[in-house]
Amino acid sequence: MKQQTTLRVVVVTYFPGDSLPAFLSSLATASQSDVPVTVVDNGSTDGTVEYVRDHPSIELIDGGGNRGYGAAANLGAADAVEDWLIIANPDLTFSPSSVDELLAVTRRWPKAGVLGPRIHTPDGRLYPSARELPSLGRGVGHAALGWVWPANPWTASYRRERGAPVESTAGWVSGACMLIRREAFMTVGGFDEGYFMYFEDTDLCERIAAAGWDVVYAPSAVVEHQGGQATSTRAEAMSKAHHDSAYRYLARKYSGAPWAPVRGLLRVSLWGRFQLSRRVARVGHGAKPTREA
Repeated sequence: MKQQTTLRVVVVTYFPGDSLPAFLSSLATASQSDVPVTVVDNGSTDGTVEYVRDHPSIELIDGGGNRGYGAAANLGAADAVEDWLIIANPDLTFSPSSVDELLAVTRRWPKAGVLGPRIHTPDGRLYPSARELPSLGRGVGHAALGWVWPANPWTASYRRERGAPVESTAGWVSGACMLIRREAFMTVGGFDEGYFMYFEDTDLCERIAAAGWDVVYAPSAVVEHQGGQATSTRAEAMSKAHHDSAYRYLARKYSGAPWAPVRGLLRVSLWGRFQLSRRVARVGHGAKPTREA
């Protein structure tokens, strides 16, 4: 008899407000099987820890303060024994049967190491959750123009916004909700904890692909992501983290002495963009989704 595929959900919380109960409620209808859940809390004092403790079926891990997203996810995955992990934000709701559909997609992609569902925003737009890997050309065009001209060709190319969503490989999929093969996750050492927030998902997907696994976009599985639940009250700090992570990712991609002038220009440009984001909120928010779901 074929052994059943096993799965665990790891959700990282940081002042999630009332989103966690909705997350858990939607998960109950997302799979025909009971899915074990681990909550890794990064220092919330909004009642989240007490709420989880009132639900003994949920494993609670105290992160001991705000460790960052990737570090907390690594902590939640460290002792997992399941075949697959869903790592997700709490301000997310699963559509009925979406988890089972993600697992069904893995059977069509036997070398899948990480998969991402179709993500809708609350206002009915399709979030560009499967993208190309950042490069200097796409990155500069997207960073410079995305906030004021979301449909510019560099952003459209980077976010793969041409054509209907189709099941296919991608450069990376959004860390808001990722189904990850535990073997692949452990092989590459999980998330790089040098990223406090942002780009940890991009980096993870790139390393999993380099290890020989596929990164797959699975739009037949649908979730809704509110976005910004934990970051809205710390907009400036999160904007700085975003720009710092962008530099870390690109500086490592373009390493070595010949690229030193480019890295210097990147550092100055990203610092300037961060300073602008402190004064113009639209810059920090970036390019908004442009397509209806």
